Amino acid sequence: MNVLMIDAQGGGLGKQIITAIKKTYPSISITAVGTNSVATSNMLKAGADHGATGENAVIVGCRHADIIIAPIGIVIADSMFGEVTPKMAAAVGQSTAKRLLIPINQCSNIILGVHNLSINDIITDILNDLQS
Repeated sequence: MNVLMIDAQGGGLGKQIITAIKKTYPSISITAVGTNSVATSNMLKAGADHGATGENAVIVGCRHADIIIAPIGIVIADSMFGEVTPKMAAAVGQSTAKRLLIPINQCSNIILGVHNLSINDIITDILNDLQS
């Protein structure tokens, strides 16, 4: 199974998720793609098997992933303070991979009907989904 973890800003969310996945499922291959080099670096430190940065890395990664994990903003052009380009959003949306989108209410994107879950609850949901 090839998991593509995409994160922006400092990569803190991706770092926590990668740490949990590697602890529970060490054989899963994770490619960390940051919208910037700081995010990528932090996810690699968490144990990602591969890392890359930027728009083209997101586009290429989406072609090879079985599962994409990312904040929901990854499918909204210009979100995450402008770090998500239209091409990135389209690549994730058009990928044949299963998408596990994290409901983060930030940057003027509010997901109605979703209560603010703790990161621990979100990670538990991700780990349960990877098991099935």
